[in-house]
Amino acid sequence: MKKSQNIQKNTKDYTNDYPRWQPWMKDSYTILIPDMLPWHFAIIERLLKLEGYKVEVLKNDTRAVIDEGLKHVHNDTCYPCLCTVGQYIDALKSGKYDVNHVAVMMSQSGGGCRASNYIPLIRKALRAEFPQVPVLSLNFSGLEKDSSFPIGIKLLLKLVFAIFYGDTIMWCFNQTKPYEKENGLADKARDDAMDFVMSRFEKGGYARYKSITKKITQLFAAVPVTGEKKIKVGIVGEIYVKYSSLGNNHLEQFLLSEDCEPVVPVLMDYVLYCVVNNINDGRLYGKKSLFITVNKILYSVLHRMQKNIIKIFKKQGVFEPIHDFEHLRKCADKVLNQGVKMGEGWLIPAEMAALAETGTENIVCAQPFGCLPNHIAGKGAIRTLKKLYEDENIVAVDYDPSATRVNQENRIKLMLATARENAATRQKTE
Repeated sequence: MKKSQNIQKNTKDYTNDYPRWQPWMKDSYTILIPDMLPWHFAIIERLLKLEGYKVEVLKNDTRAVIDEGLKHVHNDTCYPCLCTVGQYIDALKSGKYDVNHVAVMMSQSGGGCRASNYIPLIRKALRAEFPQVPVLSLNFSGLEKDSSFPIGIKLLLKLVFAIFYGDTIMWCFNQTKPYEKENGLADKARDDAMDFVMSRFEKGGYARYKSITKKITQLFAAVPVTGEKKIKVGIVGEIYVKYSSLGNNHLEQFLLSEDCEPVVPVLMDYVLYCVVNNINDGRLYGKKSLFITVNKILYSVLHRMQKNIIKIFKKQGVFEPIHDFEHLRKCADKVLNQGVKMGEGWLIPAEMAALAETGTENIVCAQPFGCLPNHIAGKGAIRTLKKLYEDENIVAVDYDPSATRVNQENRIKLMLATARENAATRQKTE
């Protein structure tokens, strides 16, 4: 009995043994953010700097990042977690930062996905070499109450508008870059659009999203383009590998190099997906609460804004409009019940169906290692989608530490070969 008591006494409990973010750290600490959403984080990084934070979105994406991730997390951990941990550790080892005055930040959706458990995994990895580095959680679900990034109503509103503007810039850029007559003009339009958006955050008027959206579309519409038609390729899948160039081995750039137009669904669809899932829980399980009522109001406001943005696109007539989220929900109902919400759940087949209906039949479904919900809702729905849309040409590509970029790109090239054959056949029959 005495021996077991001594063992219990000497066993250290690491559950709550980690550094916490403190308000005074704002003035002296640099917050590192993983390069998960390149388009949107480019705005959010500058936005947080306006709020007085020292932040930096990490751009290190060499093989050393993956190797560091393999060293510090279990090999059953999903690939996005491995990438973010590796990016943190590699950056902290670079000598660029004062490790005694740096923190790292990670978002948490709060759902059933393991992404909601990244924070303790990141803490465990940092404890091995940088135990003094605090981990901040960016979430709206009440998680990590002692380490949450402080967000007031004003900052929350700014982040919502930042997502809409990031979506618009990404959407217009991808429809302009493949067709620009002079190399670099689309990039300049992107930079000008970013600067314009930030000027509205700096000087006020950032909430005038209609006029700001019009200005963004005008900047891209002014770029001289060729009139040729190119193969459109949609990118869907788990949120990290869908957007992150580190996670998907620079998929968008590869598609551009293959003379294709990448079509990447907007981030606001994922935000609305999370909100609708809360509403669906109330409907499916008979829940009635203030939380669900608030989500209904939030959805109504965000969806109305999205519809107004779609109207701006249609009125201008230069760019294909973004998808209406209510249409996405109808597309999902053809394939999968909206109660399937683990990971990106029903949103993946919904996006694939919506892409097919708007002329993007060729799709890369990006699936990270260790993401079971996305393999089921993504890869598992392909057969049903092909029955619904007989011309849909989908390739599921796995992203993990052992998969080589060459093999991934070869799989995509096979899909593109089929896409070009289909396009040639269609031309002959027209």
